[in-house]
Amino acid sequence: MALSASDVPAMYSLITDSMSSDQAIRKPAEFALSQSESRPGFCSCLMEVITAKDLVSQVDVRLMASVFFKNSINRYWRHRRDSSGITNDEKIHLRQKLLLHLREENDKIAQMLSVLISRIARIDYPKEWPDLFSVLAQQLQSADVLASHRIFMILFRTLKELSTKRLTSDQRNFAEISSHFFDYCWRLWQSDVQTILHGFSTLSQSYNSNAGEQHHDELYLTCERWLLCSKIIRQLIISGFQSDSKCFQEVRPVKEVSPVLLSAIQSFLPYYSSFQKEYPKFWDFAKRACTKLMKILVAFQGRHPYSFGDKFVLSSVVDFCLNKITDPEPYLLSFEQFLIQCMVMVKNMLECKEYKPTLTGRVMDENGVTLEQIKKNISNMVGGVLTSLLPNERIVLLCNVLIRRYFVLTASDLEEWYRNPESFHHEQDMIQWTEKLRPCAEALYIVLFENNSQVGGIQFTGPVVVNLLQEAMNSCPSSMTEITPGMLLKDAAYGAAAYVYYELSNYLSFKDWFNGALSLELSNDHPNMRIIHRKVALILGQWVSEIKEDTKRPVYCALVRLLQAKDLAVRLAACRSLCLHMEDVDFSEREFLDLLPICWDSCFKLFDEVQEFDSKVQILNLISILIGHVSEVIPFANNLVQFFQKVWEESSGESLLQIQLLIALRNFVVALGYQSPICYNILLPILDNGIDINSPDELNLLEDSMLLWEATLSHAPSMVPQLLSYFSRLADIMERSFDHLQVSVNIIEDYIILGGNEFLSVHASNIAKILDSVVGNVNDRGLLSVLPVIDLLIQCFPVEVPSLISSTLQKLVVICLSGGDDHDPSKASVKASSAAILARILVMNTNSLAQLTSDPSTSMLLQTAGVPVPENILLCLVDIWLDKVDNVSSIQKKTFGLALSIILTLRLPQVLDKLDQILSICTSVILGGNDDLTEEESSGDMSSNMPSHEGGIPSKEIRKRQIKISDPVNNLSLENSVRENLQTCASIHGESFNAAMSSMHPSAFAQLKQALKMQ
Repeated sequence: MALSASDVPAMYSLITDSMSSDQAIRKPAEFALSQSESRPGFCSCLMEVITAKDLVSQVDVRLMASVFFKNSINRYWRHRRDSSGITNDEKIHLRQKLLLHLREENDKIAQMLSVLISRIARIDYPKEWPDLFSVLAQQLQSADVLASHRIFMILFRTLKELSTKRLTSDQRNFAEISSHFFDYCWRLWQSDVQTILHGFSTLSQSYNSNAGEQHHDELYLTCERWLLCSKIIRQLIISGFQSDSKCFQEVRPVKEVSPVLLSAIQSFLPYYSSFQKEYPKFWDFAKRACTKLMKILVAFQGRHPYSFGDKFVLSSVVDFCLNKITDPEPYLLSFEQFLIQCMVMVKNMLECKEYKPTLTGRVMDENGVTLEQIKKNISNMVGGVLTSLLPNERIVLLCNVLIRRYFVLTASDLEEWYRNPESFHHEQDMIQWTEKLRPCAEALYIVLFENNSQVGGIQFTGPVVVNLLQEAMNSCPSSMTEITPGMLLKDAAYGAAAYVYYELSNYLSFKDWFNGALSLELSNDHPNMRIIHRKVALILGQWVSEIKEDTKRPVYCALVRLLQAKDLAVRLAACRSLCLHMEDVDFSEREFLDLLPICWDSCFKLFDEVQEFDSKVQILNLISILIGHVSEVIPFANNLVQFFQKVWEESSGESLLQIQLLIALRNFVVALGYQSPICYNILLPILDNGIDINSPDELNLLEDSMLLWEATLSHAPSMVPQLLSYFSRLADIMERSFDHLQVSVNIIEDYIILGGNEFLSVHASNIAKILDSVVGNVNDRGLLSVLPVIDLLIQCFPVEVPSLISSTLQKLVVICLSGGDDHDPSKASVKASSAAILARILVMNTNSLAQLTSDPSTSMLLQTAGVPVPENILLCLVDIWLDKVDNVSSIQKKTFGLALSIILTLRLPQVLDKLDQILSICTSVILGGNDDLTEEESSGDMSSNMPSHEGGIPSKEIRKRQIKISDPVNNLSLENSVRENLQTCASIHGESFNAAMSSMHPSAFAQLKQALKMQ
């Protein structure tokens, strides 16, 4: 039953009660609202609550009503079969009502109304709401500052929502909106900026903050509207035009707008300094405006690099940014967000691939000029601009400024380090580089170095850094322990040397540096030396590829010693550098082996001492890498088990930490090999939790838990009841999705190899369920991964399995008899592998295949799939075996040959029609098809004669090899089978057989005699 205007008071009461702190009042109200939300008229009642004049003061109730309205749009605005939802008439009413309530005075309500309109527009514009933008444009003509601000808020939200739609028609609609709105928005933007700057000028001349408060409020509202207008212009230019790097067409607004934005930045910047004390609200606006405008310029350069590359745009913007970085006004040094955006602009410009010459193919346009030539011309022009902007002297200056000013730790940095070394470590080394000034400066420095290490074949940035490093080391000898500007400069220089090790190695001998200054500094345990020790730890990690064999041992010792330092920031830096050494291709386990005990112990202690989540993940990652890269793990197994137990208990609710633990456990299981059961007490409960699809953390943990499950099975010496019982979980996982198909296939294979008959007897129904759900519901790539498991099952259990998975095998018959594989290699492979499985069944359980092909349900399945139902399905499979014999492996070829030889014994006259082909295939397999098989068998014999794994337990690969060697297909003689079955065929068909044989080509008959060793 629909709700009406008479229900508005009741709706108001329910919304009020839903915010009550009393659960007895809140719960019934929430339930009543949830029951009403799908009824027609619900949103109309909410709209009345939001816009009621007598409820203006009830902001909380109105805001909650708007939240319910937004949720209803998400759930019911689109037509749903399971709910009457919102009728078309109600939608029309709501759209009109929303556009009549534009002058909302409360900021929060106004923001929610803009969200509501944008969500509806995403669904309804342009088909159901074609006049949305024209109505808003019309309202703007006569709107006051408040109403225009609200309209621009709606425009911004709506344009942002529509810009995320990716269909071509949606992008075309957005381009049309952009063409209609851009000029108006741009004129208003220019008018507003003049108004704001005039207002600011007036304010700066009169610092009486009590004068003209009303004027201040109106000016501030204009400021906010202008900011919204800036965002809208950004959206129109970014999403309203195809990127010029793809279409090679100039985007005029970029060239028109960018210089004006830069001019506005230059006009607003002085007020960042002068307004801070007297007009904090306008100071905050100036700060936001300058940062936002720089971000818009960065966005323009990224989206439309060629248009932005115009010499009048790029040169002025980049020159401005470089000047602010290298020679900022004193007040700008505290304006970190603005300096960050300046650095981002320069970095993006240096990295921009469109500004670099590239070799691509020739693509002709209509006029016969290659697009590559157009791109080359633009790139050359931009390259000339960049060369003029960044001569060698300016690059050297920029390098020096970045290191000496922005790399140097400040007093506040040192205070933060002293107060919370953990937090300091992560903020400096793991934070997003665009969020903090120092990481941003470091990122710019690295790109600058990479782009300008050589000019005309001569390196010039490397010597600059080496000279600066030498200067810093001379000004702060290794014995100096006082925190002086010299020590802080050395810390900055060490960081600079660490980041560009690949260039400095030509000018700096790491061995001499380490044996000299670095070792002396590491031997100095003064507390202030933590500043240098942290950077030495960084250097030892970054320079790993330059550390030669004779220096590895002292470097390993140094890092392990730093892992035991008193300062947590130093220890965490050492932790990260040790990871780099462990993963280095030239890691020397021999040199590290005796350091393992102290390294494990230091890791365990560090984990206990740290508090932050990121620290724990970092330490656990080192432990995981250690386990994966050293062979001496078993002596420390008990300590590791205790550690993992503790981590698991402490990691509840921290899925990222649990993921790292799962990775570490997998490495641990692999390292333990067939001694892995010693960790089952901790491993199996964790595994049990991770593969439970009903677990709260399932979404985050399932993938890594399945990899751990696979590793556990692969390295298990025998099947244990707990592992056996877990297989039913795989059926649940596969029933829900095939996201983890490959690892699931590996797990099934492990269960078959490890569990044998016990596994099949317990989980026969689950196996059948999994295979039936996969075959027919995954693509060809997925089928190619699962078919070998079906083949292995039939090989290991030829009597039990065919009847157990009959529905799956019927699907394989459909695959074999379906067409569409002539020009599709993957489909051809699937058909060939499916045919090989059916051939194996004929060889190992002949009656089973006969029953399968004669079963009426198989014919029905073929009919349902649109495949013509043949009179004899088995004979159609013979045609497939004859056709696909060249598309399969050697063992499958022999399987085809054995199956075809069995076909000779059928009492069907059609067999004689195929006799020539059957004998030809069998002859070729006997004479020439066994080379690969012989090689496979010999390697298998070698493997089987190899010593077993620890304690006489065969490894998984050896077990797998043994199964292959014991395969009846390997052990059956195709030669004897053909000879015997030819005799049977002769006795069945008599003279017809003799006639068919006499029709064979003499050379083919001669080869047959050779293959069968007939005289």
